[in-house]
Amino acid sequence: MSATDRIRVVVGDITKVAVDAVVNAANERMLGGGGVDGAIHRAAGPKLLEACRAVPEVAPGVRCPTGEARVTPGFELPAEWVIHTVGPVWRGGGQGEPERLAACYRNALAAAEEQACRSIAFPAISCGVYGYPPERAAEIAVREVAAFLAEHERPAEALLVAFDEPAAEVLRTALAGAE
Repeated sequence: MSATDRIRVVVGDITKVAVDAVVNAANERMLGGGGVDGAIHRAAGPKLLEACRAVPEVAPGVRCPTGEARVTPGFELPAEWVIHTVGPVWRGGGQGEPERLAACYRNALAAAEEQACRSIAFPAISCGVYGYPPERAAEIAVREVAAFLAEHERPAEALLVAFDEPAAEVLRTALAGAE
């Protein structure tokens, strides 16, 4: 079985996916926000905010620097864990955005492996208000997830969760190009 065989594109609500770990496209403060971040915080309940507040700041107002990952329990989510990662804001691609987005996927997968997760679900990191072009982000997501899975047994499965069919098609195209 190839690494890409362990990646599935699904359409749906990431807060309802039954996996061991769900990845949150967080901000550096880790105190909730809009988009996926807000949805995960709402679905997980108020204990998630408490757990995020308990994560030590590494700089004033920064609990999770861009490209890194932090882990909290999932609380009321179907997932046991939430892996928070902060994607880069798109500024044209020449300011390290591709490398920092790739680091999000690698670090989230490494965190899932540390927690012995069998399955993980990713949203389209940085593609919302951070403005990352979806096609470029999908290529990075598929490349990094496939590379990690090729070298590790866990997680055994990675889901790329799209909120609608057009977003899923972008991910399917990237996945087909990597096979």
